[in-house]
Amino acid sequence: MTDPATWDPTAPATWDPTAPGVLRLPSGRLLRGRGLSHPLPPGARPSFGLYLLGRRPQPFDWPSRWVRWPDFRLPADRADAADAFREAWDRSPTERVELACAGGRGRTGTALACIAVLDGVPPTEAVAYVREHYSRHAVETPWQRKFVERLASGA
Repeated sequence: MTDPATWDPTAPATWDPTAPGVLRLPSGRLLRGRGLSHPLPPGARPSFGLYLLGRRPQPFDWPSRWVRWPDFRLPADRADAADAFREAWDRSPTERVELACAGGRGRTGTALACIAVLDGVPPTEAVAYVREHYSRHAVETPWQRKFVERLASGA
């Protein structure tokens, strides 16, 4: 639920699929990835944000969740990250879910690939799917790629 002071009843419940940074999953669910080092994109604001950073971010004007995830690394708590990915996927049919790290590529791309696996993309194809449909620079390190595959297998 968004803050009544910032809620726009005319805004669509989910993202515009043509907006920059929006990833359409095979099921049709939409997620937006972005870098927090860039200005907030124009248009509707998120209904929920999942933020992947080494330090807790400043508060946002919408509900959010933080996963401790240092740059170029893996999440500090993998079980918490998996739970956060599931929450983002669960919310995405009816809410504008945003995922973001500092640059919007490595951690954001890795999280999007993990969520794509939840949506049915085979783990071995998830990174390629996100690179094709979100950013060709997504998932920056070999261990981030392996994380997607291992998380999907429960390892």
